Amino acid sequence: MTITTFARAAGAAALAASAALTLVPARAAEKPFDAKQVKMVIGFGAGGGYDRWARTIADHMGKHLPGKPKMIAQNMPGAGSFVALNWLTSIAPKDGTVIAAVARDAALGPLTGNTRAKFDPLKLSWIGTPTGETNVCISYKRAKVKTFDDLKKMQLLVADTGPGTGTHVYPKVLNAIIGTKFKLIAGYQSSSTAFLAMERGEVDGICESYDSVVNKRPTWVKDGTVNVLFQAGTQPEAKIKAPFILDLVKDPEQVQAMKFLYAGQGIGRPYVAPPGMSAERLKLIRDAFAATMKDPDFLKDARRQKLDVEPKSGEQLEKIMKDIYATPKPLVEKIGKLIK
Repeated sequence: MTITTFARAAGAAALAASAALTLVPARAAEKPFDAKQVKMVIGFGAGGGYDRWARTIADHMGKHLPGKPKMIAQNMPGAGSFVALNWLTSIAPKDGTVIAAVARDAALGPLTGNTRAKFDPLKLSWIGTPTGETNVCISYKRAKVKTFDDLKKMQLLVADTGPGTGTHVYPKVLNAIIGTKFKLIAGYQSSSTAFLAMERGEVDGICESYDSVVNKRPTWVKDGTVNVLFQAGTQPEAKIKAPFILDLVKDPEQVQAMKFLYAGQGIGRPYVAPPGMSAERLKLIRDAFAATMKDPDFLKDARRQKLDVEPKSGEQLEKIMKDIYATPKPLVEKIGKLIK
């Protein structure tokens, strides 16, 4: 080979190598999830409402991400989703390959001074929620407590699924602020185990999402197996035949406390990613979640399971978080002391 021929060959090789190097990052940018699995961490045990929602979303969301990665659901129960959120914040990769389904009320943990909450809700990467929620407190038919007025006179044993959940937070604050007589029985990992405990006679009630109650026990409300003592959230639901919490309190401080306490119902069934993600990667995740909420196959699957799809975006959840964290400090401290 002559020197000139060699130089031409070398130059061609260099150009090819340069072109290849240029193509690699472009391909990675197009499909950042190629050859990867995305993990859906669920901050509760198997069988509950959060678990069912998360597994249904995981079945469909991967195809809306670049590269169409497989999404794997994995339960990480403990402390009302604090375990999952602490892990998400301190250990999970920040490249979009891990997202989590967590308790709506867990976000109140740091605000109210819970030392087990090692995360900052204002720094989490909020993805969205598939639905809003209304909480109900119910009593089993054998219980003496059958109305809200009864609840202010007689004790009701209720299941507690962890300190970051509504099953724990709501009864404790209601007892102190408006004089209800809930007695919490801890040790249940999900609403499914709590419902079994109600049937076995271990407890006589629970404060839980209305949809969770009617989806897991479709006949309970209709046939009178349980009494719906009252409903609570950001607004009353006409389909629930029970008084609304803000209509049951008159004192201005109690009203303000109830609005703060139940603000999380607007968060629904939230999905979050670790803090510190790039804006580009977070947008990919949010866009995939939004596309899943409109996916005909997902919607068909949700209808089959009687899951009401009324989504909110990650941006909407961020705003709700900011509003919650703008609550006057004295009220926050008061409620924080109650639920520790």
